[in-house]
Amino acid sequence: MAIESVDQSVVTQSPAPVPVQDAVVAPAVRETVRTDHSVTTSRPGGSEMTRRVITLLFGLVQVLIGLRIVLLLLDAREANGLVSGILNLSQIFVAPFEGILRTDALHSAGSILDITAIVAIVGWTILELIILWAVGIFRREPA
Repeated sequence: MAIESVDQSVVTQSPAPVPVQDAVVAPAVRETVRTDHSVTTSRPGGSEMTRRVITLLFGLVQVLIGLRIVLLLLDAREANGLVSGILNLSQIFVAPFEGILRTDALHSAGSILDITAIVAIVGWTILELIILWAVGIFRREPA
């Protein structure tokens, strides 16, 4: 988001009137107008943009894993293309966390509580916080 502030000043100067002589008409009064115009634009710095991009990417991963958890809890049909795509894509981000706990999932009447996916959300969130902390080290604050 860019923030703009505009400063303007108008200066009007009128010359002193010329005295009227016998039969001579006074010349038209000339007016001088000077306008000063300055624009200040403020944009996020490099570290702020990096922070925003990192937050966006990790947010997308977390939403994808969250959708996986909800779809498996609701016993969604894996034959559906959208459901299958979400489960396959989220498997990439869940796979590094498989085997951390003895039980990867709890099954009940067709529904599955994917504990590995819950651990994955926690793990990706911790990784995001560490990266944001590292980016924050190089951030310059205005004096």
